[in-house]
Amino acid sequence: MIPLRDSTPSNTFPFVTVCLIIINLLIFSYETTLGSKELDALIYTFGLVPSHYVNYNGSWTGYLPFLSSTFLHGSWMHVIGNMWVLWLFGDNVEDKMGRGRFLLFYLLCGLIAGIAHCIFNPASQVPVVGASGAVAGIMGAYFLMFRRAKVFTYIPPIFLLNIPAWVYLGFWALSQLFYGTFGTVSQGQIAFWAHVGGFAAGMILYRFFLRSKNEMQTT
Repeated sequence: MIPLRDSTPSNTFPFVTVCLIIINLLIFSYETTLGSKELDALIYTFGLVPSHYVNYNGSWTGYLPFLSSTFLHGSWMHVIGNMWVLWLFGDNVEDKMGRGRFLLFYLLCGLIAGIAHCIFNPASQVPVVGASGAVAGIMGAYFLMFRRAKVFTYIPPIFLLNIPAWVYLGFWALSQLFYGTFGTVSQGQIAFWAHVGGFAAGMILYRFFLRSKNEMQTT
């Protein structure tokens, strides 16, 4: 299912959402200029490798990949897919949180998503990259904040449907949980537990980042 648009208009310009999209696209554009060795070095340095944190005793800077990995991607399809979903749902969540809180919320969901991935894949030596865990946090917040919204969705090969947001996002979250639990080896390159962790974090934490009614009235 491919989401095309949602039914909830934004009241303010989504400055942070747009900046995050631009930053991610610029970083991936830089990745495409690297040779294979340089790219591998970048991914293994700033991507998240769970096995590095088994009995880790290094400095706090060694934990940087929990955040830096969310700004790296493996392909144009990967980055465009993540940024499209961020664009669809991020503007409304940013609207309710304000710029600073939204940015902190996004980064925190990405951090928790990385932790969830490491917990369920502690021995993995495969670097994980992508904003999908942080974006899943935005989806989790949207799932509870905009229950009555509709998501205009393309279902290949020919169907176009207006699906309630809670159905679309709930189905997506359950599918990630299913594949994380029962996924096959061929699906091992997808960090399903990062998606589940990010979505759950968004559902639980969003209420602590909302602007107060007084803040909403003065902006």
